[in-house]
Amino acid sequence: MLKLRTLIASLIVMHFISVCGQLPQKNTPGVPESYPASGKAIELTLDKNQPQLTYINNVKYISRDGTDLHLQIIFQRSDKPLPCIVYIQGSAWMKQNVYSNLPQLINFARRGYVIVSVEYRPSDVAQFPAQVQDARTAIRFVRKNAARYNIDPDNINIWGDSSGGHTAVFCGITSGLPEFSTEDYGEYSDTVNSIIDYYGPTDVSKMSQFPSVMDHVKPTSPEGKLLGGVDVLQNVDKAEKASPMTYISKGRRIPPILIAHGSVDGLVPFNQSDILAIKLEETGKAFEFYNLKGADHGSPEFWTKEMFDIVDEFVRRHIK
Repeated sequence: MLKLRTLIASLIVMHFISVCGQLPQKNTPGVPESYPASGKAIELTLDKNQPQLTYINNVKYISRDGTDLHLQIIFQRSDKPLPCIVYIQGSAWMKQNVYSNLPQLINFARRGYVIVSVEYRPSDVAQFPAQVQDARTAIRFVRKNAARYNIDPDNINIWGDSSGGHTAVFCGITSGLPEFSTEDYGEYSDTVNSIIDYYGPTDVSKMSQFPSVMDHVKPTSPEGKLLGGVDVLQNVDKAEKASPMTYISKGRRIPPILIAHGSVDGLVPFNQSDILAIKLEETGKAFEFYNLKGADHGSPEFWTKEMFDIVDEFVRRHIK
C-alpha cells in the first residue's frame, strides 16, 4: 500500500511539473480575466508574438572511440521550418566547452535560426581528420532529424570560431571528399549553404610565422597535438593535409565564406585569415572579409548586434 501511495504521489508531482513547465499558447478556457484590488498595480499589455526558444541539451548524434558525442540544440516554436546554423566551438582542437558561446548564440536564434552546437573528439583522443569527420557526421544527423527540430534541411550553414573556424571551413569546402567523411547517415548530404569563419587557422604550417602568445610548432602545441603529437615544421606534409588552404582551387566549387578576424589577435595571427581571403580571390570564390580593428581573439566585438547583422544578412543572402 505504501509503495502504491508513493507511486501515485510521484505521478501527481510529475504531472504538476509537466503542466507548470509549459507556457500556454492561448488563454486557459474558462478562466476570467482578473483585475487588481491594489491601487499600486501597473497594467501592461505585452507582445504575445515574441519567439519562444526551446533548448535541448546533450543530444547524442554518434559514439566514437568509446565516447558519446553530443549536440546542443536551440530552436524556436514556428509553424514553418527554419534555417540552421551548425556551430563549432573553439577549443584549440581539445575538449570543447560547448556551452561557452550559447548565451551569444541564443540571441542569434531569436533572429529565426535553429542553432546546433557540435561536440567532436578532441585531439588527445583522435588526431586530424577526426574533428572534420565528426562535424560532418553531425550535419548529416541534423538533416536526418530536421523535422524533429524544426530545421529546413535545404538551408544548413556552418559557423565556427578559432579552431572551430578551421573545422567549419574544412567541412564546408571538402564536401564529397571521402577521406574527410564516414558512412554514418551516409544517405544524407553534408553540404552547407554558407560558411562563417571567426578567426580560424587556415594554414597550420605557417601559424608560427607571425607574432603569437602561444607556441604553434612543438608536439605539445595545439597544432602539434592535432597532427598526432608531432613537431609541425618537421611534418609539413601532415600540416598541409590539415590546412583548408590546400583544398581551395579554381576547379573546386565551395560555398561562400564570411571571414572575420581581429587586427590584434594574439592567438591565431591575423595573417591566417588574410591569406585565406587572398586565395579565395585568386580562385574566384565568393567571400566577405572583415578586419575588426583593435579586436583580439574572441573579444566582445565579434558578438555585437552590428556583427550579428552582418552574419545574418550574409546567411540570408544564400538561403535557397
